[in-house]
Amino acid sequence: MVRELTPADTTRAARRGLSAHDAAERLARDGPNELPVARRRSTLRIVVEVVREPMFGLLLAAGVLYLVLGNLLEALVLMAFACLSVMIAVVQQGRSERVLEALRDLTSPRALVMRDGERRRIPGREVVCEDTLLLTEGDRIPADGVLVSGQELEVDEALLTGESIPVRKHVIGEGARPDEAPGGEGGPQLYSGTLVLRGSGAAVVTATGPRSAIGRIGRSVAEMQRQPPRLQVQTRRLVFILAIIGFSLSACVVVLYGVLRGAWLEGLLGGIALVMSLLPEEFPLVLTVFTVMGAWRLSRSGVLTRQAAAIETLGAATVLCTDKTGTLTRNQMSVSALASGDACWMADDPVADLSAAPALAMLLDTALLASPRTPTDPMERALHELAGAAGHHASAAGALLREFPLRPEWPAVTRIWEAADGARVAAAKGAPEAIAQLCRMRGEAYQAVLARADALARQGMRVLGAARAEFQGMPLPDVPQAIEFRFAGLVAFADPLRETVPEAVRECRSAGIRVIMITGDYPETARTIALQAGIDGGALVTGAQLDTFDDAALAGVVSRAAIFARITPSQKLRIVNALKAGGEVVAMTGDGVNDAPALKAAHIGIAMGGRGTDVAREAAALVLLDDDFGSIVHAVRLGRRIYDNLSKAMAYILAIHAPIAGLALLPVLLGLPLLLTPMLIAFLELVIDPTCSLVFEAQPAEENLMRRPPRNPRSPLLPPALMFWSLAQGALALATVAVTFLVAVGGGMPEGDLRALAFVTLLAVNFTLIFVNRSFGPLLHMTPHARNPWLWRVLGLAAASLAAILAWPAGRAFFGLGPLHADDLALCAGAALLLLAALEGLKHIWRDRLHA
Repeated sequence: MVRELTPADTTRAARRGLSAHDAAERLARDGPNELPVARRRSTLRIVVEVVREPMFGLLLAAGVLYLVLGNLLEALVLMAFACLSVMIAVVQQGRSERVLEALRDLTSPRALVMRDGERRRIPGREVVCEDTLLLTEGDRIPADGVLVSGQELEVDEALLTGESIPVRKHVIGEGARPDEAPGGEGGPQLYSGTLVLRGSGAAVVTATGPRSAIGRIGRSVAEMQRQPPRLQVQTRRLVFILAIIGFSLSACVVVLYGVLRGAWLEGLLGGIALVMSLLPEEFPLVLTVFTVMGAWRLSRSGVLTRQAAAIETLGAATVLCTDKTGTLTRNQMSVSALASGDACWMADDPVADLSAAPALAMLLDTALLASPRTPTDPMERALHELAGAAGHHASAAGALLREFPLRPEWPAVTRIWEAADGARVAAAKGAPEAIAQLCRMRGEAYQAVLARADALARQGMRVLGAARAEFQGMPLPDVPQAIEFRFAGLVAFADPLRETVPEAVRECRSAGIRVIMITGDYPETARTIALQAGIDGGALVTGAQLDTFDDAALAGVVSRAAIFARITPSQKLRIVNALKAGGEVVAMTGDGVNDAPALKAAHIGIAMGGRGTDVAREAAALVLLDDDFGSIVHAVRLGRRIYDNLSKAMAYILAIHAPIAGLALLPVLLGLPLLLTPMLIAFLELVIDPTCSLVFEAQPAEENLMRRPPRNPRSPLLPPALMFWSLAQGALALATVAVTFLVAVGGGMPEGDLRALAFVTLLAVNFTLIFVNRSFGPLLHMTPHARNPWLWRVLGLAAASLAAILAWPAGRAFFGLGPLHADDLALCAGAALLLLAALEGLKHIWRDRLHA
């Protein structure tokens, strides 16, 4: 639905916004505010993709061969295994799709709206016609609408016009119609997908979803990145190499069976079994499941993953650059001190003292006039709360004539008001040094202001200066510096440190991650908060000092500095590039529009979900829902765990395929009947697939996870030491199965019994490899918390299925297995336990190299 509103309509709608009931009705009527895009794979599409995998084709080929040989029952059983394998893959990938869908909903743009007279942050897809949008600098506009109130609002409409020049927007007036095209200067119309570059305002929605301007021209929203490209390349290369080896050996097996024995069909079965044993089709499945489930686990910890490659990079981070306000601190501001001349008020003094001191009352009045009437910033809310407690109201009740917003190069905001009698008041607040310069203070007066600000800042307070000017009859100035301001005093705010921060900083230090504070706040305030947080041992550098360094000098400075204060967003980018040039892997937090370049440049850009702008969130790889520094450290811990478990799963897959392939090839070399049939390998795959994708994904973190240095970001998924360890496991597992098999051959065991003994030994060896690869350290050293319920579910189901097959004569006949006695089962179990002891002994020697 597209709604055209008159100015009277928009003014009336903007007062309280829609009610929750009306919004729900409109959402049901018009549908969600999103563009039509195929966001989720259907079950049918997943099934089609799964059956196109080579493993399914091999199972079908083996079934056809059994039919040719006249073994209808074996063919049907193999088809059943194929269907079961497809079902498992579909369930796992369907689960991944549901998780991705939930993550897309979480990472979709958010909108601040008025509902039932209250401000509410809702998903952009829930915005409806006649909603009142509250917009501020850095917001991505979620729907088409008309501006009903605002100041200095400028919008980038390049998405629709191709022109990057900002367009100024005016409030809708009497008789005006919101029908100008995108890119028009001075109109009230706002468009979905465009970006607020400057100012703030309120708009009433006129069109949503496909009915918006962007919807009508068929634009779509970029979806979440699918897979980490580097891991994809490594996995595909490994799968390709093993597939070539498998198909080559398979062809040799077919030729040997056909030429030497004349059994071409049996040779084809043996060749299919061999290529099935060597084809690591689990690798892509594991990569998909771990990446998607990793993003889901991060989201449960309050961290949204916008770029899945960040999961891989998290474990390699060496430097964590963090903001102060709201990240290290609670961002719950309260006015802790007012200072004007000789008068001073502290938070523990009675609020009645403010009205008794005219200078302090004037200071509070000035700070209120420099703030919006409806505050959103925590400091401005604190000012209004103090004024309310003291019974103080701002003196100017007239109209706001002009606003000079905060700029990176000028850290102060100025507002000019006009009362009913024509008197005008200009009020400014901002950095003490900027306000002192605005008042043209020099020499001792200037130094006295800075000294007093330093004294307050050393107590951990955030300090602002305030200035005031009263005039009448003169034209409005173009810049605030043209006004004759008088210094009103200093306002100090308390923003306590988050309780979790000191422990999180200590954990970073033990993990080899250096924490650097980068803030726009006063240097002494930054130093005090840093010391409270445990960020010490480094120099403090100000933005003014940073501008004096060239790139070479800055590279040396960033290697020593722990605190950067009075930093602008453009300087953040220089710091990130200097750290990267020094070989660091950088994680950087940010929340503003101008932070986007630094967030893009960092290896891991982290945007604030609470106070961050849409531009910062779009540029970042991760979004913190709670803006808490502890969540960043928790994300690093989870990232390390995910990468660890992914490496363990890959090592296990490589190790288990060695004995399977060896047992498929051994009868060919020894001139014995085929042991591992395609049906038996299919049964093994039903154990291996959930093991590598569920058991290892759910494995708890290693005990020393955050006591290890960051890994080398250029290291492969299976580094040489881990690759060697995996191949050594596979070789020993193959030797164990082969020796057990040869002992049975020497004892004259019948073919069916021999196949049963070899298969049970292989399955027991598989269980051993699962246990060995659960941890990089010895199993005896695993802590009690390292329980994994999925391990026992999968192993229990596999053992129960095997027991049923062996105990049921018809089941044994299906698989071509003979009966096993207690001594045979004891031999299988003994071989597996012997392998476990040997591998655990080797692991104790080799464990320190597994993280190299």
